[in-house]
Amino acid sequence: MRATGVVRRVDELGRIVIPKELRNVMDIQEKDPLEIFKTEDAIVLQKYRPDAACMITGNISSENISLFDGKLVISPQIAKILVKQLKEFDVEE
Repeated sequence: MRATGVVRRVDELGRIVIPKELRNVMDIQEKDPLEIFKTEDAIVLQKYRPDAACMITGNISSENISLFDGKLVISPQIAKILVKQLKEFDVEE
């Protein structure tokens, strides 16, 4: 992660303000849902995109693979497992 040089204080209700410039860069509009999660040493805010969630794991990532016009979304890890399992079937073209 890169530091932006912007520091914000948490108010008495636990809120912070995301700078407008950063919201514009990340295409975050008023009332957009944000997903909040933690890593070992950070709190991460990410624009929530349910259509980008892996249908097996539920993980949201820009690396997820969308197939069949978005009807099937899977993570790269699940894709590898799927390919391996499909090879076990003797399917002719």
